[in-house]
Amino acid sequence: MRHIGKALLFTGIFYVPRVSAEWQVNLIEGATEISRSVYGLHMIIFYICVAIAVVVFGVMFWSIIWHRKSRGAKAAHFHESTWVEIIWTIIPVVILVSMAVPASTTLIQMYDKNNADIDIQITGYQWKWRYKYLNQDIDFFSSLTTPQEQINNEQTKGEHYLLEVDKPLVIPAGKKIRFLLTSNDVIHSWWVPALAVKKDAIPGFVNESWTRVDEPGIYRGQCAELCGRDHGFMPIVVEVKSPEDYQRWITAQANLKIAEQQSAQRQMSQAELMAQGETVYKARCAACHQFEGQGIPGVFPALAGSKLMAGDAAEHINVVLHGRSGTAMQAFSEQLSVVDLASVITYERNAWGNHGGTVTVQQINELLKE
Repeated sequence: MRHIGKALLFTGIFYVPRVSAEWQVNLIEGATEISRSVYGLHMIIFYICVAIAVVVFGVMFWSIIWHRKSRGAKAAHFHESTWVEIIWTIIPVVILVSMAVPASTTLIQMYDKNNADIDIQITGYQWKWRYKYLNQDIDFFSSLTTPQEQINNEQTKGEHYLLEVDKPLVIPAGKKIRFLLTSNDVIHSWWVPALAVKKDAIPGFVNESWTRVDEPGIYRGQCAELCGRDHGFMPIVVEVKSPEDYQRWITAQANLKIAEQQSAQRQMSQAELMAQGETVYKARCAACHQFEGQGIPGVFPALAGSKLMAGDAAEHINVVLHGRSGTAMQAFSEQLSVVDLASVITYERNAWGNHGGTVTVQQINELLKE
């Protein structure tokens, strides 16, 4: 099974297979040469362990059965044997060397990050991923899109429950992709089992990994580090496209950026801002401040009825743009477009009985220039 998302459900600590007919109990071969090498190494070691177990337990049970007291067996009395010492030293050494050779070959492959075709910087945030294509003008955040109704057991869970995002990482098939991993806050871990890539994203430090996927497809994973309360809501989706489709995607991203720049120049009504702001709020803010703006007492402040929502708009905008030091409130100036920023701030200032007025795109632009 190549698409790991079809068989995995994240529990917060480990993956549990979620299939209707049978349980996946072994490693998967994966979609890359490295993942298949890892699978092959795993099976070699497994069979060596099975052979050792058969020999050791076979001798043990044979001795127990045929040399038991009820058969009249008597224990032999002997001391050290030089030959026995030599044999049980040489045999384990031979076994370990036979295991070390294929293991070393696979590890050397895994750490060979040279001659990459594309470099992508991956930054972990609580609780989303940022993908920045180096030497290309592409930079975006990827967040969970599983509906809250499914999470609250109000709807039937979808096929890719907790493993679906708004913007997947897109890479071309047949190209060597180097990943540069770091974190903006706490330690995360970028893990896609089908690609045999699992690397920690550590604040202030850059880790490296790489992959080359031969066939187009969609591959899913998740943060494998206990990175906070929403650790189980930080999925990864990698979409592998053919080289031609990848180039079309590159062009589409450039056109999307132009469209965003144009939309940032037009006037939007409060109704338009509220409609878009609700969508942005549910995707980016509701995990902490809750869907009705009530927050979590002692952890995340309520927005409904907040003095900040009714006070000076500039202060509210500053908090959203730059965050609050020493708290879980992140800076969203780089995470959201200017239109999304104006929309979500307007929504927060006017939802749940608040009456804080409209914040325009032009206001956001002016503050970003300062």
